[in-house]
Amino acid sequence: MAQKLDKILVVDIEATCWNGPNPPGMENDIIEIGICMLDIHTGDITDNRGIIVNPERSEVSEFCTELTTITPEMVTEQGISFKEACAILKKDYMSQSRAWASFGAYDLKQFQRQCSAVNVGYPFGPSHINVKTLFALKNKLGHEQGMAGALAMLNIPLEGTHHRGVDDAKNIAKILNKILE
Repeated sequence: MAQKLDKILVVDIEATCWNGPNPPGMENDIIEIGICMLDIHTGDITDNRGIIVNPERSEVSEFCTELTTITPEMVTEQGISFKEACAILKKDYMSQSRAWASFGAYDLKQFQRQCSAVNVGYPFGPSHINVKTLFALKNKLGHEQGMAGALAMLNIPLEGTHHRGVDDAKNIAKILNKILE
């Protein structure tokens, strides 16, 4: 159960990907963790940050770079280990004591898979908010919308680069804030 309910930690990850099935021996690895904090009382979005992560079980493909703008050089020069990134979430964002949100279940499942596969402690508490489903329910939609579609429905411009965790986390926080108003 979340112990601190003043702010919600909003997370969006980018992971290694390919145009088609994973190449032999390659697993999807988180290469960016986008984060921000949504103050539930004021709606302020703070502490927006992107943590670049070195992939341990794969490489950044050309397709992945085209989608995310994250290059192999970026992860080599700026990246930290997945274990270090999880430690930052726990220490700097109190991720185990806060409710956290992502757009859909992919981020939750990828963290669970990767933590298990590389033997790193899961950095979050049990209180996860699926903003994608919550948005569809709140708006009585017959199906879930993508993040860009949800922003368009709310007349909120997409800020930054779509498929960059640092920017998408902030955009997701804007959607969640509208839901909570």
